[in-house]
Amino acid sequence: MPTIFFRTQQERDKDSAIERVISESTPRPEFFVMVLLSVLMATFGLLINSAAVVIGSMLIAPILSPVLSLSLGLVTLDIHLALRSFYTLLKSIVMAVLAATVVTFVFAPIAGLDWQLNSEILSRMEPSVMYVLIALVAGFAASFALLRQELNASLPGVAVSVAVIPPLAVVGIGFATLHWDMLVNASWLFMANLVSIMFAGMLVFFFADLHEKHALVKKVVKREDKELEKELEKANGKNGKS
Repeated sequence: MPTIFFRTQQERDKDSAIERVISESTPRPEFFVMVLLSVLMATFGLLINSAAVVIGSMLIAPILSPVLSLSLGLVTLDIHLALRSFYTLLKSIVMAVLAATVVTFVFAPIAGLDWQLNSEILSRMEPSVMYVLIALVAGFAASFALLRQELNASLPGVAVSVAVIPPLAVVGIGFATLHWDMLVNASWLFMANLVSIMFAGMLVFFFADLHEKHALVKKVVKREDKELEKELEKANGKNGKS
């Protein structure tokens, strides 16, 4: 990627991007609540073959943040951030697939929803080179927009193009209906999108010289972990009193 794109990059913008991506990928309870809500919305949208509902689920999905923080952790060689991001991603994936499976198995028959291979589900069962290219472009766009505060408003649009939550929902639908082709193909699409976004993020962060920000990354991660620990202790204290 031509370094000319980063010649006018302000150091404060880089620092702000690091703080934002680490903060938004911190495994707080509310993060996983949003993951759960987004996959529930995506699953219902897929079952009723509604593109609008599926798009809405992508807009509220926070899963792009841990993908980018994993890229940042690898670029800065911060093992703690990389493992932390991987944990957040893995937990999000398991939660998303389980939620989609339960929704399809329990609610689809009750509501009379048709899980058959409609257009929305089929489009998440066709992994191809084009999807990889789209994910790469989306990863570049997300990472670059993150580094420029004036472009941050573009991130919701990028989240739609990334489309990692709907394939996970299709994996859950595949589990619930024992449709193994659906499960395998949607899993491949999800992994292709995930790896492509992560790779694009690593390239952008490298050319933006974020690999020189290891000390800041370490500081922000430590601060966020302490804040999370305090929040969890406070919540556990309240639950104990009640």
